Amino acid sequence: MIPWIHLDTAQAPGGGELKLSRRGDEFSIKIGGAELMNSRLSGSEKALATLACERIRDRPRPRLLIGGLGMGFTLRAALEALPPGSSVVVAELVPAVVAWARGPMAELFGDSLDDPRVTIVEEDVGAVICAARGEYDAILLDVDNGPEAMTSAANDGLYGPEGLGEARGALKGGGVLAVWSQGPDRAFGGRLFKSGLSVEEVRVRAHRPGKGARHVIWLATKAPEGRPGKSKPRRSPPARP
Repeated sequence: MIPWIHLDTAQAPGGGELKLSRRGDEFSIKIGGAELMNSRLSGSEKALATLACERIRDRPRPRLLIGGLGMGFTLRAALEALPPGSSVVVAELVPAVVAWARGPMAELFGDSLDDPRVTIVEEDVGAVICAARGEYDAILLDVDNGPEAMTSAANDGLYGPEGLGEARGALKGGGVLAVWSQGPDRAFGGRLFKSGLSVEEVRVRAHRPGKGARHVIWLATKAPEGRPGKSKPRRSPPARP
């Protein structure tokens, strides 16, 4: 068996260390003994982008915000789905993750970081959201481990009532907040609904094609301008990423 090779270590937000390793063509990012990301388990990260982009496909020049660069699967899937006139802002809190994307993991990212539609900001996505008002057609959050944070208690602010209210305010009318989660979270679905968004839960596989653990994508839509309301949370059939 090919051994894992440790490539680099970086400080995680709120303490702890992120460790990047490689085994052959497989990459892994861990905190402590827990794996946050693996390059062979990309199905649900891609689905986060494709499901959100499907819901704004009628917009000629959509503007997206992605929270968390990770291994670039969400970004690349978004670029494949978006038209030439679109723009994508990626907020990544850990500078080392951006350096890894341009260094040891460059083969995973291809030319996505140099796409003219892409802007990378080394900043907390929560701060980017708070600074925006009616600016984004979609906000995609793949931060930490979803609503149940692993690396930083500060991430809880993204998924609490105040953070969800800020996200709603940063969306254009009819815009979509898409949230990746390791698993179901009924309380989080309730918070999305109470924040004034129509809510849909989609379960997707972690691995392509149709294998691996089931992850959850929450799709929360802001009402179009001039229209009321929210609809009750509903669960969609499992998607094929």
